[in-house]
Amino acid sequence: MSLLGSISKESVIGTAVLGCAFAAGLWAGSRQSSSHTGFQGAKNTILGSNNVLLQYLLENSLREHPALKKIRLTMEHPYHFMMVACEQAQLMANLAKLIKTKKALEVGVYTGYNTLNMALLLPDDGKVVACDVSEEYANIGKPIWKEAGVEHKIDLRIKEAVQTLDELIAAGEAETFDFAFIDADKESYDHYYEKCLKLIRKGGIIAIDNVLFGGRVLNRTNDICGQVLHDLNQKILRDHRVNMSMLAVGDGLTLVFKL
Repeated sequence: MSLLGSISKESVIGTAVLGCAFAAGLWAGSRQSSSHTGFQGAKNTILGSNNVLLQYLLENSLREHPALKKIRLTMEHPYHFMMVACEQAQLMANLAKLIKTKKALEVGVYTGYNTLNMALLLPDDGKVVACDVSEEYANIGKPIWKEAGVEHKIDLRIKEAVQTLDELIAAGEAETFDFAFIDADKESYDHYYEKCLKLIRKGGIIAIDNVLFGGRVLNRTNDICGQVLHDLNQKILRDHRVNMSMLAVGDGLTLVFKL
């Protein structure tokens, strides 16, 4: 759930991303069958092994906009586990509302569930800059963005995310974004973190997905992605530029609050 070197690093169909995500996908897929939970695309590190309890959690906490539900229910692709967990997206939306977000940044779009999630909460003149290298899956969400009346708030940029982030910094947009969400190729997470930290204002929030990565941060032998995520987790823990909380929601979510 996509960019530093070659384009294949980010692309959701690229071998690097699939290589980093495949094991996590097998782990998640065995625990989130929609026939049990009723919520295709839902994933939770702690509750994943208890589908009944996860179903209860979602039924008693999720207030999902019909357009979001429509994107979620289109997910029949074998890599549907790459979509953000719906309860996680709701948490991020609530936090973004709390800090009165007007400009949001998304690194990794996939089918655009969270892109829509952010666009729905923004004021009419708000903007989500959404970064990905492949438009293939974003095209699934685009018609639903339009149906929801928020298409004009979404600035989809199809190129390497590092390039887009550098362009935003060069254009003088440093410290003008309120909220950023990182959910792309894991090997580039540190680069995304540093660039988003420049673009986010003081008091802004960076949400980083997959920080537990199906437990692969514990067993990192010969696992580049697990090691990169572990290193970033350690870095953020000691980063005096921010306050942070790591949560066991979805596949692990770190919330970074810029000081």
